[in-house]
Amino acid sequence: MNSLQKHWDARAALNFILGGMGAGLMIAAALAHAAGRAPILLSLVLVAAGLGAVWLEIGKKFRALNVFINPFTSWMTRESFIAALLISFGAAAMVKPQPFLPLAAATALVFVWCQGRILHASKGIPAWRAPQVVQFIVSTGLAEGAGLALFFSTEPLLLTWFALALVLRAVAWTRYAAAAPSAALESPGKALLQIGTVAALALALAGAWFPAAAPLAGAAALATGLWLKFALVTRAAFNQGYALPRLPVRGTR
Repeated sequence: MNSLQKHWDARAALNFILGGMGAGLMIAAALAHAAGRAPILLSLVLVAAGLGAVWLEIGKKFRALNVFINPFTSWMTRESFIAALLISFGAAAMVKPQPFLPLAAATALVFVWCQGRILHASKGIPAWRAPQVVQFIVSTGLAEGAGLALFFSTEPLLLTWFALALVLRAVAWTRYAAAAPSAALESPGKALLQIGTVAALALALAGAWFPAAAPLAGAAALATGLWLKFALVTRAAFNQGYALPRLPVRGTR
C-alpha cells in the first residue's frame, strides 16, 4: 500500500519555496537591475531562511554539518556548497554589484537546479522521480523570483522576463503533470495555469501602462507557485508500494 512520506514536512517545503524564490529574485535583479540592492538583500534572506527551515527539521542540530561530507554523491551536499557561494557572491554584490551580481545570479541558477535534482534523486517517490520535476522546480523559481522583483521595479525588461518565466513555468508544469499525474496537485495546478499564468500575464501586460498592476501580477504568480510547490512536497509525495509480479502458491498434496 502506498503511504505519504513523513520525513519531509512543511519545513522542508519551505526550503524549496523560499530558496527557489530567493534564487529567482537574484536572477531577476541581475537581468533587470531592479531597484538597487534591496532585492539582493531580500534574496539572501530568503535563501538563508529556507536553509534555516531545513535545519529546524533536524533532530540533532549539530548534525547539519554532515551535509558537507558527500559532495560526489549527494545533491543536498552540492546544494549546500552552492548556497555558500551564492550567499558569498550576493553579499559581495551588496558592496560592488559588478562583477559579483552576475556571479551571484549564475550561482542562483545552479542552486535552484540542485533543488530540482534533490527531488529527482528520491527514486522511491513517483511524484518526485519524474525527470520533468527538475525543469518545473527551476522554472517556478524563476517565475516566483521575477514576480517578487515586480514589487521593486516595473521596468519593461523585468516585465518581459516575468512574462517569459511564466510561459516557461506553464510549459514545464504541463509536461510534469502529464508524466506524473497526482490528484493532490490538480487544484493547485489549475490555479497555476488560470491565475498564476493567464491572469498574471494579463496583469503584466496592463502593468506596461498602469504600473500598479504589475505587483498584482507578481502576487498571482507567487501565490499559485508556492501553493503548488507546497503540495508537491507535502501532499503528493507518496512512497511507492511494493510490486509482486509473482505470488508464492502453496503446493497441494
